Amino acid sequence: MAQVRTAISIGQALFEETDAIAQEMNIPRSQVVSMALEEYVRQYRNRQLLEQINEAYATPPSADEREILDRMRSTQKRLLQGDK
Repeated sequence: MAQVRTAISIGQALFEETDAIAQEMNIPRSQVVSMALEEYVRQYRNRQLLEQINEAYATPPSADEREILDRMRSTQKRLLQGDK
C-alpha cells in the first residue's frame, strides 16, 4: 500500500502521550497514529453497519415476508419431528 505524508495538528498532551506510546512500543510515532486511525475507521464502519442492521430490523416484515417465515417455521417443525 502506498504511503502518503500528511500534517495534522493535535494537542500537546495527546502528542506527548502518542510519543510515549511509540517509545514504549519501539515504533515510529507515525505508526502509532496510523494504527489508531485504522482502529477508529474500523469502529466507525462497524457502527454504520450496526445502524443499517438496526434500521432493517426496525421495519416489521411485510405480508409476503411473514408468509415465507411461517412456511419456514412449518418446514423446520416437520423436519425436527421426523416427518418429511
